[in-house]
Amino acid sequence: MRAFRIDSHDTTATLKEVARPAPGAGEIGIRIRACGLNFADLLMLKGEYQDTPPLPFTLGMEVAGTIEALGDGVDGPAVGSRVAVFGGQGGLAEYGCFPADRAVSLPDAMSFTDAAAFQIAYGTSHVALDHKARLQPGETLLVLGAAGGVGLTAVEIGKLMGATVVACARGADKLKVAQHAGADHLIDAETDDIREACRALGGVDVVYDPVGGDQFKSAMRACRPEARILTIGFASGDVPKIPANHLLVKNISVQGLYWGGYLGFRPQVVTDSLKRLFDWYTEGRLKPHISHVLPLENAQEGLDLMRTRKSTGKVVVTMD
Repeated sequence: MRAFRIDSHDTTATLKEVARPAPGAGEIGIRIRACGLNFADLLMLKGEYQDTPPLPFTLGMEVAGTIEALGDGVDGPAVGSRVAVFGGQGGLAEYGCFPADRAVSLPDAMSFTDAAAFQIAYGTSHVALDHKARLQPGETLLVLGAAGGVGLTAVEIGKLMGATVVACARGADKLKVAQHAGADHLIDAETDDIREACRALGGVDVVYDPVGGDQFKSAMRACRPEARILTIGFASGDVPKIPANHLLVKNISVQGLYWGGYLGFRPQVVTDSLKRLFDWYTEGRLKPHISHVLPLENAQEGLDLMRTRKSTGKVVVTMD
């Protein structure tokens, strides 16, 4: 089978012919139909992600496809079932083996492409806003990186939860995407002063930040008392230093959120969240924004689109 693999953090990943794997105990074998790309894939290439697998490995964290085989001790889902799986690696290939307990059955109306774009982005935003920040109707939510893979889902979910959503992104084109997803107010990160723009709106109650750097600092200074700042990632490459005295004086909280980590210590949080999200999808209340769909042989192009910030929402690689 073909797989997009990395052998060294000093070289680029390449498409190779490798042996097709067989599922081990507790695993399912999947014919992969689509794989969603994530910013974490870029970090894995450099060995900088917190869960970077040992070399060599196949990139691709989340997949959708059809179950081809069951490993020992696995009763289901049945062979032939359509599922999505967060595997953490192994997705950019024609076949893969993943833990059976991570398989999520797909609604009939959900395409493989939508499914591959769904779990990490929507799961991250829903657990962050609902479980961690306890976002309330009527509160003001500031989303940084609002046209990116996770940021755009935070706009959608924040609006569904009844918040006033302020979207911050770079350039008019990306802001239009965020506005279409439901943003009430728009801030151009290239030209606007984030702090002053938020203060003109009365300040913010929750900040959703996958960017870090100077944008984090500006957003923190725009927070109302008892605001919650969600640290999702550092796409800017700059991990901000947080002045604890400012948190004290303004009675605000900074909360870290690593969605995949919950699978190790409180998987029910993820399970309950995904059930709600798939229900919302079935009801037509969520629709993944996918700016690019590429074949497996163009996987590197997809990574480059994310690296250069030329994509919006998600990039999905298909195997057909």
